[in-house]
Amino acid sequence: MASQNMDPAAATSTAALKGSDTGGSAARGSVSKRLQQELMTLMMSGDKGISAFPESDNLFKWIGTIDGAQGTVYEGLRYKLSLEFPSGYPYKAPRVKFITSCFHPNVDENGFICLDILKEKWSALYDVRSILLSIQSLLGEPNNESPMNATAAELWENQGAYKAHLHATYKK
Repeated sequence: MASQNMDPAAATSTAALKGSDTGGSAARGSVSKRLQQELMTLMMSGDKGISAFPESDNLFKWIGTIDGAQGTVYEGLRYKLSLEFPSGYPYKAPRVKFITSCFHPNVDENGFICLDILKEKWSALYDVRSILLSIQSLLGEPNNESPMNATAAELWENQGAYKAHLHATYKK
């Protein structure tokens, strides 16, 4: 049985041994098809507070938006993210980062996000929708055990001060 994270385009096959073109453009085509399906799923989902669309005509680069969840210090704030999909997607995780500056324990000053599903816990079963929902959830529930921003992690304990700092430094 094949692993859910095994890229069939990267696996050696009898067709590849015979000299057929099984990688390259064929793999890119299947990634494009998957991304088109994910775009339709995301548009039809009706999830509040998340969206993403390809940047211009490049299906491998998307711009996403996340609204801070109700009841969190991020409520009322909207963040833009970039999503870049490798040719090995969905077997390789996309590169996701905040474009909008985000003060958060698990986001560094360059916008990179420390989230296990974007790293070692990545699975080909994840899609753009699940990534955006996970990041939206992370905003309100950071992992202070492994902060990328120590100042934000320390301030998190005092939600009043955290919210004041967050709103003072937020730039649309």
